[in-house]
Amino acid sequence: MSDRKILTDYVYKIVASLVQSGVQDVVISPGSRSTPLAYGFASTEALNVYRQVDERSAAFFALGIAKAKGQPVVLLCTSGTAAANYYPAIVEAKYARVPLIVITADRPHELREVGAPQAINQIRLYGEQVKWSAEFPIPDEAKQTLPFIERHIARGVNIAMTAPMGPVHLNVPFREPLLIDFQQTLPEATFQKSYIGMCLPSEEAVNSFTSIINETQKGFVIIGELSLGTDVHYLWSFIRKLKWPVLVESLSNMRSSIPEDCMPYIISTYDALLRGDTFKEKVITETVIRFGAQPVSKFLTIFLTNNIPKNYIVIDEDPMFRDSTTVATHSIQATVGEWLSDLPIECNITQEQYLNSWRTGEDIAVQHISEYVNHHSDEGAMVRQLLELLPEGSDLFVSSSMPIRDIDTFLTPTKKDIQIFANRGANGIDGVMSTALGFSMARKNRDMYLLIGDLAFLHDVNALIATRYQDCKITVIVMNNDGGGIFSYLSQSTVEEYYEDLFGTPTALQFKDVANMYDMEYIEIKNNKELSTLFDHQQVNPLRLIEIFTDRKENVLAHRTLWQQINSEIEA
Repeated sequence: MSDRKILTDYVYKIVASLVQSGVQDVVISPGSRSTPLAYGFASTEALNVYRQVDERSAAFFALGIAKAKGQPVVLLCTSGTAAANYYPAIVEAKYARVPLIVITADRPHELREVGAPQAINQIRLYGEQVKWSAEFPIPDEAKQTLPFIERHIARGVNIAMTAPMGPVHLNVPFREPLLIDFQQTLPEATFQKSYIGMCLPSEEAVNSFTSIINETQKGFVIIGELSLGTDVHYLWSFIRKLKWPVLVESLSNMRSSIPEDCMPYIISTYDALLRGDTFKEKVITETVIRFGAQPVSKFLTIFLTNNIPKNYIVIDEDPMFRDSTTVATHSIQATVGEWLSDLPIECNITQEQYLNSWRTGEDIAVQHISEYVNHHSDEGAMVRQLLELLPEGSDLFVSSSMPIRDIDTFLTPTKKDIQIFANRGANGIDGVMSTALGFSMARKNRDMYLLIGDLAFLHDVNALIATRYQDCKITVIVMNNDGGGIFSYLSQSTVEEYYEDLFGTPTALQFKDVANMYDMEYIEIKNNKELSTLFDHQQVNPLRLIEIFTDRKENVLAHRTLWQQINSEIEA
């Protein structure tokens, strides 16, 4: 058998095995050593193939697709530092629990550690940031090679998709020549299918959970960012039966499209409310139940650590349950499911009175937030107005730092269908635009908006290269306060010396020329009135860059005024 035939069979066995395992999407960063697999993916009609020449951006682009679909996405690059540039997105995928199949092409063994070009040590390159790592054999005629590859692909996809989901790494070495014969049909699979088990609580866990609920007189639920694919209908059913206050983070996507009968239990303004001493004393709790990740709110974290509940129950599909506050008393390893609807829950009058305390605070805070845009023109007012203007059925991807905090503050319960997403696995500001672009490719039936700060935009401006290779549609909204706005709220701002050099870091950059470079419609906004007309006309250009200019000092003053007004009324 010729070397070319061996290589062709090897490549298409990898491709066929990925398709058999349910992979639909592949993101390729072009390079030489990955040529055989790039050809294999590009020539397979069953796959959606995307291109991005910047590997760091490509990895976040793939992350966005996987995050949107809740399905594994393949990421392919050549050898050397190309593979190293995937690292930030792999870290995010691990902590955000997103399934990625990272394939790095490699030099053959005889070219490693001998000074060959574009050859680095790629074995276990990503260390503990991936759930599993494997090195594939060099293509050869051994009869065990192709069956081994087929089953190793199944193992890799299984591991990526098993709760908690996450990235896996496959290192695939190739010798030259790197050309294959294109095939119209994929080879027949000898391994048919893997069935991933459900993660359900034990009978003992359910009984203990039910007993704690029924004995609780003051308790609330926290819902943070939920695992990919979570069916929130089970949570709504649980909330109806429980009738407790439910503190919902914006990333839970349970502040929008709220069922009418669940609306009385939804608390969205807890970050503002828990800044006031009187309110905190009123709502000290004995039991907390948390689904999903710990919310963004610093003041919720402080409240829980200063007033440790008797019972803090974490529902998590991972036995390594998340508990950054170190106050958890119980962990139930389970995914959200029908078991929540079947719990024999009883309600008591004391719990109803406790709910009223939260309800009163929520109503006061929502009223102040609703009136906020009438008195302010800072970033918070712009965000609140934007949330009111976004069309029904929109997706809003949000950068870390101030944008996600403003969304958490100013998104109050609504029946409108607006869904919020972010990279909160590692909370970085790198790769945000790339992730949003990838996310938008997987949800073309919804309009995509990205809310991002000027520094995060600069971090990932190469993301826009992807728009030259794929038909993308996105509105990028840059909050340009000329620097790192988040630090204005932190203790660093109290030390004037070196503050601007080390934390404010102004660049004096504006982004109209970036919009021109990528043929984007550009809109400059300096006040609320200009923002209010943003959606008066139908969007013609699928790519739009909206730059909103704000002042960091004004932002801080306006935010603190809002929090003070809310808590002053509650105190009174």
